[in-house]
Amino acid sequence: MLLLSNIQVEYYFSSVPFFSCHQNNHHNRGVNLQSKLPDVGTTIFTVMSKMAQDYGAINLSQGFPDFDCPDRLKEFVAYYINDKKNQYPPMTGIPLLRQEISNKINSLYGFDANPETEVTVTSGATEALFDAVQATVHQGDEVIIFDPAYDSYEPAILMAGGIPVRLPLRLSDYGIDWSRAADAITSRTRLIIINTPHNPCGVTLNRSDLDALADLVARTNILILSDEVYEHMVFDGEKHLSVLSHPLLKERSFAVFSFGKTYHATGWKLAYCVARPELTAEFRKIHQFVTFTTTSFLQYAIADFMAECPQHATELSDFYQAKRDYFCRLIQDSRFRFIPSQGTYFQLVDYKEISDQPDMDFVAELTRDKGVAAIPLAPFYKQAPDSRIIRFCFCKDDSTLERAAEILCAL
Repeated sequence: MLLLSNIQVEYYFSSVPFFSCHQNNHHNRGVNLQSKLPDVGTTIFTVMSKMAQDYGAINLSQGFPDFDCPDRLKEFVAYYINDKKNQYPPMTGIPLLRQEISNKINSLYGFDANPETEVTVTSGATEALFDAVQATVHQGDEVIIFDPAYDSYEPAILMAGGIPVRLPLRLSDYGIDWSRAADAITSRTRLIIINTPHNPCGVTLNRSDLDALADLVARTNILILSDEVYEHMVFDGEKHLSVLSHPLLKERSFAVFSFGKTYHATGWKLAYCVARPELTAEFRKIHQFVTFTTTSFLQYAIADFMAECPQHATELSDFYQAKRDYFCRLIQDSRFRFIPSQGTYFQLVDYKEISDQPDMDFVAELTRDKGVAAIPLAPFYKQAPDSRIIRFCFCKDDSTLERAAEILCAL
């Protein structure tokens, strides 16, 4: 799984003092605390960003831009900070923002979301994912997730008392084996989590995938949690296919989206969930006791920006495709092998021609000795294949990508 145990962190990154932590310090204080997540330690994103900082490496690991959000959006933020929009907003999100979300969802996916009963603003997509799991999963329920899987899925399932059922994506194309998924469904299956565009693999689901998923759940009570935070980063003329656009899936799905990814403002931790009223009602029961609400002035600012600058979102795929294409051109003469990603701002590469090290060791050495930080793929798996694949993030200024590529091409 993506969260590294302290033992793993110490083994792979023993030269970084920050990560030499010990789980048994509580004994020194006479406290015996039984962990609810005994196998969970530090996320690989924290590990690699800390290594990049410590060694002065170019950080192509964690998924955040090194360029700023739009100037007009910052102007709106400054305006609303000074306009006394600094108190608690409504628990579900301010009405103006929920209406803008509804307008967007209807325009893009044909889903006429009721802003009062079907749209909830959250403090980041991780919170929305957590809320949906806690709202639906009971003790002993099974939840199907697909490896490699984003880090927050499994801990949320475990904290709800659920049982993660992890199915590997096909190694050839990182697609879902729907026959294997069908075989994994039991009477205890409560939820299936999908992620499109996919982090870390950069692949997207197509219409036949959504139809296959719909066939799996059509005569069941199984719900869908669809992580769609990279919805506006789909390349090569393709369009994002949301579960909200599917006639059957939209009736049983929580769809999660991210303002942070869309507006180059990941530190704002602002997202939203769209689901039918009966699902949203249960979702909000959890949300109100997790964060209750989300930063007020940011909500007002984003609502105004969505209304005034809708083209930012609709043009984002072209912007990031140009980034992808440039990065791929920069490393095309390297010994890395790759297929350009279909979506997100991540690019997988195969390093077999460079090293036979396991990916954890390879990225540690790449960061420490060469000066470029990447993310290994192994921590995204329950049982990682021996595939020699790592992930680079290309949501960076061209100059950053150029400096990184010069190093990578010399390997």
